[in-house]
Amino acid sequence: MGQTFQPGVETWYPSDSPSSKFSAIFEDDGDTGYLYAYDRALPEASILDAVHIYNVKSVVDRERPSVVEITWSADGLKAALLINDHPHAVINFSECCSYCRTEFPPAFAPWRHEAWSDALMKWF
Repeated sequence: MGQTFQPGVETWYPSDSPSSKFSAIFEDDGDTGYLYAYDRALPEASILDAVHIYNVKSVVDRERPSVVEITWSADGLKAALLINDHPHAVINFSECCSYCRTEFPPAFAPWRHEAWSDALMKWF
């Protein structure tokens, strides 16, 4: 169950883990798309990590509506971002590691970013 959006139109799509304190949030700010790792238990609602999904000007079919969905692993500690049923990023909260197709931006400790692989979808 996702949400329809238009790339390049401001969009905020949050998804809470069904069994942990974490959330994953997709944002299109009109210029770029990002996926954020978020900890709801922290007093100041902290963003733990962020990975780049796209630059709007590079989205080939940006004039067409798209569907964004965030799915969670059974343990509630891994989230995958799907756009039009195509995986773009994975956040592994238990290992403080994120993966995305653009491999951008660099991570800030204690988080790390690893190379994308479709094999990551085995968790889902």
